Amino acid sequence: MAIITISRGSYSRGKEVAEKVASRLGYECLSRDVVLETAKQLHIPEVKLIRALHDAPSILDRLIGGREKYVADFRRVLLHHLQKNNVVYHGLAGQFFLKGIPHVLKVRILANKDQRVLEEMARENIPREEALRIITTDDEERRQWSLHLYGIDTWDPDLYNMVLKIGKLTIDSAVEIILSAVKQPCFQTTAESRQKMKELAFIAELQTQVDESSIVNVALADGELSVTLKAPAKKRDDLEAKIRRIADGLPDVKSVSISFGPLSPF
Repeated sequence: MAIITISRGSYSRGKEVAEKVASRLGYECLSRDVVLETAKQLHIPEVKLIRALHDAPSILDRLIGGREKYVADFRRVLLHHLQKNNVVYHGLAGQFFLKGIPHVLKVRILANKDQRVLEEMARENIPREEALRIITTDDEERRQWSLHLYGIDTWDPDLYNMVLKIGKLTIDSAVEIILSAVKQPCFQTTAESRQKMKELAFIAELQTQVDESSIVNVALADGELSVTLKAPAKKRDDLEAKIRRIADGLPDVKSVSISFGPLSPF
């Protein structure tokens, strides 16, 4: 049992790789499904959420409503699905939202830029220069999104367990490499890694209802949820009520302990 995240750019064949890997393993394959579900819950058009999750910060700043809220809700829905394990996810930001979870195999799929340009030319019936501009802009917007929100560069190979380049590898070769890697013991689910996943999912749930800066620490062990927050005294009752309300809907939580740490003097 494991989770596989596949980070991909346009025309990288990452979708085909993800679908073949999921089929071979009998895993669920997720991508746009998470966007659709989140947009429905937020009562916003799908295209607006996609822009919030993809476009560069300079464009996002012109959106009505906070992009951070959209990202937080998307993260909540995604982690809800991924708690089930046995999932291949080839959508946006899987490598960010699953930091610290050991049973996740993180893969980056690349493709030759010249080939990507040719495919953009064919699909849009545009000259090479225009296709190159579109591909380059798309890559940079994705990179700026992650830098702006997380201070992480999607092109940094340290984010991934492996980086595969289609062209040098066939799609089937990439699939076989991933299938071999995911069998390694380090990517198998353990009681500890499942616990970390539950904590991460609960934090994501909290962040859709509580200011992220208020959350100091969250731990869930043997059914006991412990949450440490920082907040002015006048807001503490409201925060505690929100957390207990969220916890009531979680089957793994038997008791809740909430404490408040000191506010920073700065």
